[in-house]
Amino acid sequence: MSSTGQFSTSDIRLWNNPQLQNSKAITFPKAYVAPPRLPLGLNFLDIGKNANVRIKSYTSDVSKTGFTAHVDAWADTTLYTGGFSYLTLSPAHREYECGQFSTEEDHPWNNPKVETSRRINFSRSFVTPPKVIVFFTQLDLKNQTNWRAKTYTSEVDANGFTIHIDSWADTTLYSATAGWIAYPEDREHVFSGTANTQDVRPWNEPQLLQHKEVNFGNVEFWKNPNMFMAFNSLDLDSKANLRLKCYADNVSTKGFTWHIDSWADSVLYSAGISYLCVV
Repeated sequence: MSSTGQFSTSDIRLWNNPQLQNSKAITFPKAYVAPPRLPLGLNFLDIGKNANVRIKSYTSDVSKTGFTAHVDAWADTTLYTGGFSYLTLSPAHREYECGQFSTEEDHPWNNPKVETSRRINFSRSFVTPPKVIVFFTQLDLKNQTNWRAKTYTSEVDANGFTIHIDSWADTTLYSATAGWIAYPEDREHVFSGTANTQDVRPWNEPQLLQHKEVNFGNVEFWKNPNMFMAFNSLDLDSKANLRLKCYADNVSTKGFTWHIDSWADSVLYSAGISYLCVV
């Protein structure tokens, strides 16, 4: 069985007491025979508008019994709240591959590019092209223009895929890191996909709350699945704080409802998510 979980800075402090470094020790419900892999992705952002958007999520001290979760900012960024979703892959889940790619593996942060890509090769080939999802774990965006970033894949085959991290228009993306998860396309009791606010409205009609139902179709679950969900794109106006969260409710053996929300005076043009449902 695969498990999922979440960590938020709100687990350890109030939103109106911002600080740059935030961490918490998390204990697994039961010990594993060896330290598991822990792919993770950002699912909650509340960051001040008066400095660059800088946030990174990561783990440390991963053991058989638990790990330390971190959500940090740096320099003069004001991090009110940040959070991530994670998937726990035990040593028995060898059919899954996961990893990360940073734009700083291609170019330094102070030489920003609009488009960055890299070919990712699996540690061992799949029989057929696998299903792959990608999502952000770290962002560094200039605050004087709208915050725009997206990560996606192309050229997926049995041996690997190409990962992309892009911005557009006048946005300055200093750096970003994207995580990825790949698994056999015929793996039973797993459902994954992407969703975007533009599935329910155009980008130029911003609103704070969006949701849509997803049906699992032919994928069968014998109990309500665990949900991993994280952002793969965002486009918000920089005139207000960057406030963005995603979550699922109405989770059943037949489907779920995704939500992508903002609040207060934030202007959310669009945002996208990647999700994985597993038991």
